[in-house]
Amino acid sequence: MFTGIVEHRGIVTRAEKRNDGMRLVLDIGPLPDVGLGGSISVNGVCLTAVEAAPGRATVEVVKETLDRSTLDSLDAGHAVNLELPMRADGRFGGHIVQGHVDGVGEILGIESEGDGKRMQLGVPERLTRYMVEKGSITVDGVSLTIAALDGVEIEIALIPHSLEMTTLGLRSVGEKVNLEVDVLAKYVESLLKADR
Repeated sequence: MFTGIVEHRGIVTRAEKRNDGMRLVLDIGPLPDVGLGGSISVNGVCLTAVEAAPGRATVEVVKETLDRSTLDSLDAGHAVNLELPMRADGRFGGHIVQGHVDGVGEILGIESEGDGKRMQLGVPERLTRYMVEKGSITVDGVSLTIAALDGVEIEIALIPHSLEMTTLGLRSVGEKVNLEVDVLAKYVESLLKADR
């Protein structure tokens, strides 16, 4: 489990297409060693380290994950948001993030707002039932608040810290982003269905 508080903006040092999958070698910078078999969130996708060394982690990405996320667009030199799993004795700074991408959104607009920015995203219609204004959403692994919601478009407000420390400050209109809705909304829906 993750919290959506990005710990480091890492770099893809190698991206190899393999059969239907992909192997990514990541420069994880100052993050602690992930450890062989350990989990790491890469742009909001929970992946397993198949090789690990200080400052570096190698992960395998299967076809299912490539089909449901933006990871297939990664190449050497791309920046990625990285987060290690939440420790049981740690602070819970964001919201509950599983690292299971629910869909891909598109950046429709970016506007300056004071020292920060406001970003408009097009989201899959099937996910809008899990979204509420002032509710939580994960965008490329970053825990954010939905500032506005209108049909299949949402707006998020980005503070300068988020723009500097995550890949969201590098994004442009037309680019795709990984989305994970609040898992609590999905549980509520499931419980209500069971009660009917």
